[in-house]
Amino acid sequence: MGTKQSFDSLLCSPRKEKLDFSPYPLDPPLGNLSPAPARPLSPLYLSLSRQLLPRSIQPRPPCFLSRTPSSPNTRSDMGKRTSSWISSGSATLATTLHRETHLQGSVGSLAPVAKCGGCGPGYASPLDAMKGPREEIVYLPCIYRNTGIDKPDFLATVDVNPKSPHYCQVIHRLPMPNLKDELHHSGWNACSSCFGDATKRRNRLILPSLISSRIYVVDVGTDMRAPRIHKIVEPVELFWKGNVANPHTSHCLGSGDILISCLGEPSGNGKGSFILLDGETFEVKGNWGNGEKVPALGYDFWYQPRHNVLMSTEWGVPKLLANGFNPADVERGHYGRHINVWDWNTRTCIQKIDLGKGSIPLEIRFLHNPDAAEGFVGCALSGTVHRFYKTEKGDWAAEKVIEVPSKKVQGWLLPDMPGLITDILISLDDRFLYFSNWLHGDIRQYDISNTRKPKLVGQVFLGGSITKGGPVTVVEDKELQCQPDPFVIKGKRVAGGPQMIQLSLDGKRLYVSTSLYSGWDKQFYPDLVKEGSVMLQIDVDTEEGGLKANKNFLVDFGKEPDGPVLAHEIRYPGGDCTSDIWI
Repeated sequence: MGTKQSFDSLLCSPRKEKLDFSPYPLDPPLGNLSPAPARPLSPLYLSLSRQLLPRSIQPRPPCFLSRTPSSPNTRSDMGKRTSSWISSGSATLATTLHRETHLQGSVGSLAPVAKCGGCGPGYASPLDAMKGPREEIVYLPCIYRNTGIDKPDFLATVDVNPKSPHYCQVIHRLPMPNLKDELHHSGWNACSSCFGDATKRRNRLILPSLISSRIYVVDVGTDMRAPRIHKIVEPVELFWKGNVANPHTSHCLGSGDILISCLGEPSGNGKGSFILLDGETFEVKGNWGNGEKVPALGYDFWYQPRHNVLMSTEWGVPKLLANGFNPADVERGHYGRHINVWDWNTRTCIQKIDLGKGSIPLEIRFLHNPDAAEGFVGCALSGTVHRFYKTEKGDWAAEKVIEVPSKKVQGWLLPDMPGLITDILISLDDRFLYFSNWLHGDIRQYDISNTRKPKLVGQVFLGGSITKGGPVTVVEDKELQCQPDPFVIKGKRVAGGPQMIQLSLDGKRLYVSTSLYSGWDKQFYPDLVKEGSVMLQIDVDTEEGGLKANKNFLVDFGKEPDGPVLAHEIRYPGGDCTSDIWI
């Protein structure tokens, strides 16, 4: 393909190359998608920036009062913890820079989704974020791989404003110029970790492709309701510059760069390493990690510079999980069991925390308070949640704090069905933990005021594999007296189970999608692939705890113009509790 071919023709004529785990380049980089030239800045702006915000220093606003990090055994109560948090100072510089930048047009072209008092993107603290505006639109990657429909994946913009005439509707679709990418998770070019840098803007969505290994950089700043592709990082860039493939989680860094975890290497074998993108040009800068010790597997990660640490998790060997799940691969050691602990400053892997054979730790979250040296990780196959924490010796440890018992069943792949905890998140005030059991079909809410003893305070069933009238019969259940009813909303019986979750900033609404990954959707929920996934909304009781499905909210991706599609992760334009990290 020549680099002079128009972008419109790319959208209309998806490439049909064979997408596998080949170490060879798939296509040349698309030279006609280079970033637009930057608008010149005024002398006043440049002067203030050079004097007060030098890049070499990257000053950090005091988002929280200093306090002693949580001990491994206890933590102050929620009231004391909350009252110790404060908003950022340095308002004079921020306001001046904001006014000057606004005159240049940089801010005026963006919708003020996440007002930050004139500083950089995001919010000064998690508690400030909770006061942010209600979400009006959300973005979801939609996948056609494994559906039998020969169409490219696309990024959907969904209207979630109940006052809008387009409420619960897909208002825009951005198709990718390739087939079978398997869009999966997304992140930002800048978030609250850059709050102290008024030169940064949250205007590019980073959209890695789990199977093709492409990374799409999407412009959401020009028109956040109608995103457009800004740049494509082709797989060859990851292969040649980092010897990595299958990018998954992306987080922006306080430095302005973008860090992306990868599951493997170009041959399809496992490799838990990271790739670094330049935050301005989006060029691949190379590997983030140093040293010879590289984890055998990769998946999700979270970092916290105040504790000089990055934590990463492990899914499985890419070429083995690509088209489905084989339980024998767990016995062979092809699926993960560790939290990998990295030294943030030296970028070296310094410790492994073993969570048990067959655990498969997926999503990992620190508490949002950057002083807190603890967090949680959800383990899919073992159905457990572990609390990880910094010990008095300075290393890290983990303890199991939640366990979802497997159910003895008939008519299923195995005699014991795990809950399969596939997504987990923490409310911005660090009070509630939420996770989804994709196979059992429920979402749970736990009060984590005492992080060592989470208390179940909310639960709702939204489908799953054990509903009445289905092919699976539960013969022994340590939790339920009977199998749950199918979940029906607006006359539609929901196929699949709750999977990706996203919480509103104020903590009162939990959004849910039902697709995990197309290869596993096809294996465990064939009706989901035929009918398409859905997005639901759960009303949350933030006082006493409790979950209730909003029966007026349904986004049915089975009604898409090109046929049923699998919608995955949910992302807010102004940032959320799984995209933003406070440092």
